[in-house]
Order: sequence, then C-alpha cells, then structure tokens
Amino acid sequence: MESLFQHFRKDEQPFIEQVTGWMIDVEDRYTPKLTDFLDPRQRFIVTSVIGSGDIQMAASGLFEDAERQRVLLYPSYYEPQKEDFQITVFDLNYPTKFVTLQHPDILGSMMSIGLDRSKFGDIRIDGQQIQIAVADEVSSYLQANFTTAAKVKVHLEEAASEESFIKVVEDWTEESHTVSSLRLDTVISSVYNISRQKASALINGGKVKVNWTVQEQPSFELNESDMVSSRGYGRVKMIEIEGRTKKDKIRLLVGRLETTK
Repeated sequence: MESLFQHFRKDEQPFIEQVTGWMIDVEDRYTPKLTDFLDPRQRFIVTSVIGSGDIQMAASGLFEDAERQRVLLYPSYYEPQKEDFQITVFDLNYPTKFVTLQHPDILGSMMSIGLDRSKFGDIRIDGQQIQIAVADEVSSYLQANFTTAAKVKVHLEEAASEESFIKVVEDWTEESHTVSSLRLDTVISSVYNISRQKASALINGGKVKVNWTVQEQPSFELNESDMVSSRGYGRVKMIEIEGRTKKDKIRLLVGRLETTK
C-alpha cells in the first residue's frame, strides 16, 4: 500500500484505501461492486489500483462521453450489462418562458435537499432542455423532493429513451507544453500564455478548480488525468506527462477546451 501511495497525493490516500476495500469485497464475495459516480481523476486512480489482476473494471454515465460515471468492479467470469450501472436519466421540466436555468442553479438546488454530489452524474443543458443522470437508489427521493430551482417550480420526468439523451460536442485541442514544474500556476501560465503573476492571481482569487474543487494554492502539484478549469479561460485536461528534456524540463500533453471570455 505504501508503494502505491507514493504515486498519488496525500489527500487521495483515503480514496485509494476505499478502492482497495472495494477490491477486497469483490475478491471475498466473488460478486460485482458498483460505485457512486466518479470523476475522471477518480476513475484513473481506480484503474491504477486494480492493475492487471483478476478484477475487471467497466464504467458508464449513461450519457455518451459522460464526464461523471459509475464504476463496476467485477470478477473475470462476469459480463457487465447496462442495467448493472443502475442509472436513470431525467428530463427537468420548468417554465422556460419566464426563466433560464443554469448548471449552478440545478446543482445547488439538488444538493440543498441533502443529496451528495456522488449520487448524480452529468447535468446536461442544450438551450432550454435539461437532463440529469441520477443513481437509481436516490431517483425516487429526488423526484419527490427536487421541486424548485432558482425560485421556480421544476418537475422531473424520466427521459423517454436513449435516443432523446442530450449529446455534447466538445472541441478539445491537444497541445504539447514544456514546463519547469507541475505547479498549478506554472502550468496555467504556459497553457493560457499568461504571466505567472496573473496565473497566481486567478488561483488566489478562487477562480481555478482542479477536479471540480476550488484550488487556491499556486504551488499545488498537478498530475495525469487532472482536470483544470479557470474562469474565463476554459478547461484543460492533463493527458500525459511525457518525460523530461535534456535541460530537465517536463514535457506535457494537454487537452484544451476554450471558452468565451
């Protein structure tokens, strides 16, 4: 376990221990184990922990290219089915003539009724159409209690079919960068072509998230599969740390999704 910990951040150790517990469950009971919704970094950790042993892994968020997905750990004999992931997609109905709901409105309202973020997946918005992926075990509770968002009445109705699911087309551009370190301010400075001082100001101002959590430490060390979002500058995913140059600089491959400032 100690040798595994050294490859990850200290604050990720409790999650690694949780994944190890899931693996023990699968091995002892010889039955599949379904997780809550995990973000890409968490799924990367699960993949790293299970390695190439007998335990297999599959993931689904029901939406095509879902960002947040439930993971199924299972013995090699088992063949996962779509139903194993226990996800329901709801359409969110609301008075579109009077208000336009945004992602933060929906997320905040769902969490205000006592739901943990891990119990629902992607929230997809296409104009006035909104859909939410939810763990089956909380779907009835959500339908009964999620009745308002941004002070307007809302109503959840199960999506008619997978053909009706909102598809998100994101234009990611792969870029190579050479940086002196994996510090958050250093990487942001390189990717967005801004000064280190400006990058630090964004971070200190609470405008930067790493893996969907505000990160206010410019010295925070990034790693593979991390997702970075900077308000006004778009999103960056750390695809691969490709090695070092002869001058001991770090070669990075990143994916970049720009946004309008």
